[in-house]
Amino acid sequence: MIVGILQLELAIPGSASLKDKRRVVRSLKDRLHREHLVAVAETARLDALTSAIISVACVGADHRRIAQTLDRVLDKARRRTDCEVVSSQRRVGHLDLPEPDESETIDASALADELLRHAMGDQP
Repeated sequence: MIVGILQLELAIPGSASLKDKRRVVRSLKDRLHREHLVAVAETARLDALTSAIISVACVGADHRRIAQTLDRVLDKARRRTDCEVVSSQRRVGHLDLPEPDESETIDASALADELLRHAMGDQP
């Protein structure tokens, strides 16, 4: 399994309130999710008026395809006129997880945490 993580630091200069900021961030998150089939979340600077950190994640079987998807996401974010990408970080990596037994129940939250740890290089 290949996991890709992209973190974007955004400047939102036209924002005069949290409502303005959240409108811009929500619009970007929704568009990226809809057009690229990736998971997107605002992960930091939640209460800052003119900046945000959003994180994008995707999972697949092909390293090149995951990298291309993250590149297209970054390009789309850079072309926005209502915000500016100040910086970005990208990690793409292979994650080996054991095949679950049919009788085994998967904890989705724990799996997501482990995927992020491995993708960001923070292995236990």
